[in-house]
Order: sequence, then structure tokens, then C-alpha cells
Amino acid sequence: MNDRETSIEGGEHSERILIVDDEPSMRTALMESVRRLGYEVQGAIDGADALERVTRFRPWLVITDLKMPRMTGLDLIKDIKARAPQTVIVLMTAYGTVETAVDAMKFGASDYLLKPFSMDLLERVIANLKEGRDLDSPGTSTAVEGRAILTQDPGMIRLLSTVEGVAASQATVLINGESGTGKELLARFIHTRSPRAHRPFIAVNCAALPDGLLESELFGHERGAFTGAMMKKIGKFEMAHTGTILLDEISEMNLSLQAKLLRVLQEREVDRIGGRDPVAVNIRVIATTNRTLYREVEQGRFREDLYYRLNVFPITVPPLRERPADIALLARHFTGASAVRNGVAQPALSEAAVAHLQTLAWKGNVRELENVMERAVLLAGQGTILPMHLPDARQDQAAPANPAPAATPAAVNGSLWEMERELIFKTLSRVKDNRTHAAKELGISIRTLRNKLREYRETELPLTMSEHS
Repeated sequence: MNDRETSIEGGEHSERILIVDDEPSMRTALMESVRRLGYEVQGAIDGADALERVTRFRPWLVITDLKMPRMTGLDLIKDIKARAPQTVIVLMTAYGTVETAVDAMKFGASDYLLKPFSMDLLERVIANLKEGRDLDSPGTSTAVEGRAILTQDPGMIRLLSTVEGVAASQATVLINGESGTGKELLARFIHTRSPRAHRPFIAVNCAALPDGLLESELFGHERGAFTGAMMKKIGKFEMAHTGTILLDEISEMNLSLQAKLLRVLQEREVDRIGGRDPVAVNIRVIATTNRTLYREVEQGRFREDLYYRLNVFPITVPPLRERPADIALLARHFTGASAVRNGVAQPALSEAAVAHLQTLAWKGNVRELENVMERAVLLAGQGTILPMHLPDARQDQAAPANPAPAATPAAVNGSLWEMERELIFKTLSRVKDNRTHAAKELGISIRTLRNKLREYRETELPLTMSEHS
């Protein structure tokens, strides 16, 4: 063993953090933000520089970029873990893919941040990693992607306390709840509290993919298995090996795929499309649904045997209207997050606005509240958020679950519809038209984003045609 390795074994310093980024402005900004949190911090210009500093500085946490000269972030993770396995590592990148995240977790990263991210988000990630699983409050948890469950509702706190207990087991969990209640966030909470916390967490939206594509995404395929299969593809189950797989909106899966899924759950092995031999997988399964699954079974739309396989530990997330204590808490949180995301000063939230928020129906639950506060921040500008910046209570109560799109932009000139449209297009532009990243930033599903874009196209088409007629 050389001197470098011996010095590292002396132990890391719990108040030291190393920032690794080849971009000077980004590195300086991160260092300053971390320093303000009370940590001793150093910066490294690339992976080779980082390894030298890990030896001398001995940080407890390394936050590293992915793409750097001389050594990538993934290679740096492997080298640090080989020399100082106790070091906690967070990978940050503007080139995020599921495969990159999985590789980072496999090599030993504890978390994964997609650029651009707010300093508030970074602070929460650091706090969570520092405190580990011994957080004092069961009402707050930072998930794999740094998002937190915020609640002060007694029922929700009891639910999280129960979830903490089951998280340590290997039991399959079925999370029930209306759309927008935070089912995926709860699934990530379970993963971060489990023995698999530092292994892959792979989420699959069963409602967002066509049946043919979903099968390939889940189980993978061999080269030449079907027309267009130019190379072998590893499925999500294999990617989640040793970790957790989330089957989001499992009720949307067709009966044929349900049969194949049942075999995976029973045998813990996957058959790739066109493959000869099954591939063994060690996974923890979490499923979510916004429908009542046993009723789906009664209607013949869901297999009864699969239902019992999934329903080992059922959890129901209450809708926002049953958690009135959380409305003001979440509204203030989303106001701050939106201001940071949009690069504007955070407006105050008036007491009248808070009272108005309490009167709304929240059919879209937490996701709807996040979108409402995003619009309110933009409408309020430098001022205070007032009831006039929020949806009308009577319209909210009377609005159908899926309102029909407006006839033309002219018909809704100056309305929240236009503000929402502008926000979506600005977000798409900022993430270079990556719909997955845009949907995450907006707090909506890929399907909702697609529907919104289709609505905008259909609305603008008559105007375009009339202008050229």
C-alpha cells in the first residue's frame, strides 16, 4: 500500500467537501454556496486534481461533474471508491440519462443531480447525505434525485413513519393514490430508506409507452429480435439489478404484459425478447396506481394473481384536499423553488392568498399546487402573491377533470392558459427540447406534456391556415 492510500485510511473530515468541475464559474459558485453552509471546501479542476486533493484534504463528500478532461466523473467515482470507499459522492451532469444514473450508482455514487439545479436543492441533498437515515423528522426526506417530501399533516407523518418500517424489508409495495399526490416521490422515499439505497432506482411509467415499446423497455431485447433491433438492449429490470424498480401506473399495463411481469416476480428472472436464456435479477418492486386495482380485477382488466403478488404491503397516499395543513407549507416551498428556477426574486405569499388556496378543490393534488404557484410567481412579478394571481375558487370547483382546450389563443388572451403555454415552451427551450427533463421541471407527467403540446398545435393550426389563405 502506498503513502496516498495509507493517508486516506486515517479517516475523512466530516466538515470537508470537495467540488470537482472543469468550468471555473460553476466550480466557484458551488464552492461559495457550500462555504455558506458552514463547510470547509476545496475545488478541483479535473479528476486527476481531485484524486490528489482526496488524499490530502480527505473530504467526507465529493461533488463531481460528469464530463471533464483527462478523467470522466464515472472514472473518478471508481478511483475514489477504490482508494477511500467511505467517501460519499454526488455526480452532477447536464447530460443525464437513465443509463448514466445507473452506472453512477453502480460505481458507488450516493446521489445524482441534473444541471441546472438550484442551490436550495444542493443544500437539501447535502443535508440528507450528512444525516443519513437518522433524520429527526419523518416528514422530510430527500430522494435519489434530491426532491423532498414536505408535510406537517399528522396523517401523512404517521404514513411516513409506517413506510420507514417497511422500507427496511424486501416486501413488494403497492402505492395507491390520485394523480399528482406524490406516489413516485414516496416510492423514492422507500428506496432511500432501504438497504438498497445506494443501488439503482429505475422508474418506468407504464402509461407513457405503447405496449410494444413497453415490453422492450422492461425486458430488453437481443440484436435482430425484430425489425429495427440493430443492437442488444438491456431492459429496465436488468438495469435495476440489486436495486429497486418502480412500475408507475401499473394498471395501464395490458394483460399480455401482465402475464410476463408475473413470471418475473415469481421467478426473479427476465426473458429478453429474442433471447435464449433467462437473466436472473435481484430487485425490489414498488408499483403505483391511481385506480382501485381490485375493481380492475373484477372488470377483467387486471390479473388477479398479479394483483396479489403486488399487494403485499398496500399504501394509500391521501389527496391534498384531505391534508389542509400541508397547503400553505407546500405553497411557500413551491414559491421559493419556482423563483430560483426562473431566476426571479421570491415574492411574498399574502395571508389572503393562503386563505384562498385553502378554498380550492385541488383535483390535481400536489402537482396542481406546484403549477399554480409557478404561474403565481410569474404573474406577481416583484410584488406579493395575491388571490388575483390564483385560480378562482368557483371556477376551480366547477371545472371538469379534463377541460376542453380553448378555441384560439385570442379567446384566452392574457389568461393563465397563455402563461402556462409560455412556461412550457420556455422550459423546453432551457432543456434543449428534452421532454423528459421538461416534464420533471414542470412537475407533470410525460403524457400530460404531450397532451399540452398537442393542444397548442391544434389551437394554433387554424390561425396558421387563415394567415396563409
